[in-house]
Amino acid sequence: MAAAARRGGFGLLAGVCLLLALAFFTIPLIALVTEVPLRDVPNLLRDPMVKDALKVTARTNLIANLLFVGIGTPAAYLIATRRFPGRALVVTLVELPIVLPPAVAGIALLAAFGAGGLLGDDLKGRGIFLPFTEWAVVFAVTFVAAPFYLRQAIAAFESVDRTYTDAARTLGAGPARTFWRVALPLAASGLLAGWVLAFARGVGEFGATIVFAGAVQGVTQTLTLTIYAELDANFDAALAIGVLLVVLSAFVLLASKAVTWRR
Repeated sequence: MAAAARRGGFGLLAGVCLLLALAFFTIPLIALVTEVPLRDVPNLLRDPMVKDALKVTARTNLIANLLFVGIGTPAAYLIATRRFPGRALVVTLVELPIVLPPAVAGIALLAAFGAGGLLGDDLKGRGIFLPFTEWAVVFAVTFVAAPFYLRQAIAAFESVDRTYTDAARTLGAGPARTFWRVALPLAASGLLAGWVLAFARGVGEFGATIVFAGAVQGVTQTLTLTIYAELDANFDAALAIGVLLVVLSAFVLLASKAVTWRR
């Protein structure tokens, strides 16, 4: 009887904790949606500043996603399937931007590619100037978002049963064919989960972007930077952008869960 009472008490405590967590996460979202009438959101999103921010965000995130998925997938596969000296250091360097404060990430990019930086003068001598350009946004998004994809991709490839890849190699498949035909399909759901995290992080990037790229309308001002700019000028527009980003994030998460469930 006492054991049953303890189990019941713990279950009640866990239920209360769950309700508190749900309330903490949902109340701000409900407030965001209710503070601005949904019928007004389309008109608010037609603001020229918002339209420019949508274009900049779409372009820069598309390029950044192509970069870190295209380069990061084979890189993660190599890390996951090989044991080499310094591997722990490599993994640490890959994951380090996850825990860096966003402003520090922006300063690091400036120190690397800005005027007088580690590579900035060499690039400027070749006619390449990155800071406060649209490519600076791409670099900032890639720097802060790619580690989320790489970390999950490494875990996804590590979870692939080596029996299948070894069998493919035994049957004559080369490394590239084994990667494309065996490892990649088996790790696809994990890669998709990593991409969702990276995509959401990239779209919501603020700190590194404003330090390294600035907030020039139509050039480097993304949706999150526009929210900051519109807080005083047009609070309803800032709310509308927030609603848009919530809907986009929810759609991406639900789509990834649907694909994972079907697989």
